[in-house]
Amino acid sequence: MKIHVPAKGNTKLEKIMERVNCNIELQSYLKASNVLAVNRLKINDHGPVHVTIVANIALKIFRNLIKFGIKPAIVKDFNEEKFTVHDAEAVVFLASILHDIGHFMGREDHEKNSLFVAKDIVEEVLDGIYEDEQRHIMLAEVLQAMVTHDSDVRALTLEGGVVRISDALDMKEGRARIPFDEGYVSIHSVSAMSIEEVNISASRKYPVEIEIIMTNSAGIFQVDNLLKKKITGSTLEKYIHVIAKVKSGQEEKIVNKWEFN
Repeated sequence: MKIHVPAKGNTKLEKIMERVNCNIELQSYLKASNVLAVNRLKINDHGPVHVTIVANIALKIFRNLIKFGIKPAIVKDFNEEKFTVHDAEAVVFLASILHDIGHFMGREDHEKNSLFVAKDIVEEVLDGIYEDEQRHIMLAEVLQAMVTHDSDVRALTLEGGVVRISDALDMKEGRARIPFDEGYVSIHSVSAMSIEEVNISASRKYPVEIEIIMTNSAGIFQVDNLLKKKITGSTLEKYIHVIAKVKSGQEEKIVNKWEFN
C-alpha cells in the first residue's frame, strides 16, 4: 500500500514520501514486520497500515504545536544549519514510518533493532535532498525520534515526543498498541475493543486536545496504561489535554468522564 500524508506545500516531504513508496527494502521490511506481529505473534499489526496512521497523527499534532508557537528541536538547536519547520516535518514523517521497521527480528528490543535497520534507508532516501552535514544531522534526529517511542526512553525533542505519543494513539476500533492475543478475552482485548474513536483538535489553552470515545469504560485501561505513559516523558506534557469518555447510552457507566493534563 502507498504511504500518504498531506504535504501541505512541503516539497521536501513530497519527495521523501515518493522515495519511501519506491524503496523496496523499506516496504519489504514493513511487510516482514507485520507478518511477525500478526501471523506469528498473533498481536496487533506493525506494518504499513500502522505506520501510515502514526505518520498522519504525528503530523497533525506537530502542526498544531507549531501553530501554538512551539519551535521544533532541529530548528532551535541547529539554526546555524538553516533547518526549517519543513525539515522538522520530514524528521517526524521518517521517524513515524520507520519506528517499527526492525520488528521483523522480534518484539523484544524492536525499538533499538529498528535503528540499525533504518540507518541506511534514511541515508538513501535523503541523498540529494540534503547534502553532507545536513543529511547526517537529519539522520541523527530521525533515529533519536525513533528510539524514544519506547516508553522507557525519555524524549528529548519535540519531534521525538510527537512520534512517541502518536504511536500510542493508533488505538481506535481494536487497534490499541498494547498487544493482545486474538480470541483471548482479557483486560487487554476488552479494553482495546472499547475504543471507538480518537479525535485530535486544538483549543485556546492546549494545542493538542485528545478526545477518546469508548463504548465501554474498560477502554480506560488502554488510555491509562499506554497513552498516559507515552505522554509522560514526551516533553510535551503541558501542551496536551486528554479526555476519555463513554459514548452516551452505550453502557451502564462505571466512569462518566476521565481526564488528565
